[in-house]
Amino acid sequence: MIDQLKCLIEAARRRPFPPEEREAQRRSFAYGNTKIENDLITREMVDEQDELLKRELQER
Repeated sequence: MIDQLKCLIEAARRRPFPPEEREAQRRSFAYGNTKIENDLITREMVDEQDELLKRELQER
């Protein structure tokens, strides 16, 4: 069992991490952490704010 787990972990390390997946994980992390503090937060709100921040950064 330990060898199988080590093999899976090593395979995960070598797997490419596409920008789309990174963004989805970042948004999920932001949603999960803000939802703990404020039950009114929605995934859509996180998505909207992320898009606004992206636009602001591109304009700079």
